[in-house]
Amino acid sequence: MKTGTARKDCAFADRGSDEVAVRISGVSKWYGDYQVLRDVSLTVRRGERIVICGRSGSGKSTLIRCINRLERHQAGSIVVDGITLTDELRRIDEVRRDVGMVFQSFNLFPHMSILENCCLAPMLVRGLKRAEAESLALHFLEKVKIPDQSAKYPSQLSGGQQQRAAIARALCMKPRIMLFDEPTSALDPEMIKEVLDTIIDVTEEGMTTLCVTHEMGFARSVADRIVFMDRGEIIEDSDPDRFFTAPAHASVRQFVEQVKTI
Repeated sequence: MKTGTARKDCAFADRGSDEVAVRISGVSKWYGDYQVLRDVSLTVRRGERIVICGRSGSGKSTLIRCINRLERHQAGSIVVDGITLTDELRRIDEVRRDVGMVFQSFNLFPHMSILENCCLAPMLVRGLKRAEAESLALHFLEKVKIPDQSAKYPSQLSGGQQQRAAIARALCMKPRIMLFDEPTSALDPEMIKEVLDTIIDVTEEGMTTLCVTHEMGFARSVADRIVFMDRGEIIEDSDPDRFFTAPAHASVRQFVEQVKTI
């Protein structure tokens, strides 16, 4: 693997790199008097696939939303691709250019076609010409297996198709890091698998990925590491085999047992 400036031109890097993509150190966050994150520290290496899980209200979504400054942390530090996140807008914009995010609720622009949704950011942020942006968009729509839906509007697509379009839109910015915030939670059961399969396909190329999900079968088969959060803290950080067979924390053992009975 080449290092230095050449790395910056690559959309994806090899899995298992020793280079740090995200370093979260002692991060805490409050909503008023309620502390949602408590001294959280996590290091993500380039190319790793991290699944973050835990019960509702444990701080999972808040944590990954802090990584691209959709949420502001009040203590500790977050460094993304060597950039320390502060209130400085220039730094936030730098991080967001290279960090893609897929939300629970798709967030597609309803008045734009799927192709237009995918082209907008590359044209506005990356400065691509329309023809270049459309070629890029069609490439990623093909990758998520909905190229035939490019002329349609979001309301004309199923939930699973909309989420795949949202993944394609994020990929069109060629991010170095992808964040998934419970990407299947708003889907009907029969649509969950198609979206999870899409995520597997796009992350197989070595993209650094952090995914908040309750889909433990997906976590076990895809993740390099599984991070378990409870009451705003990380209480387990281990490989999938250890997580499911010999977790260290009692709360995680209880969680795993509950998952096995579902």
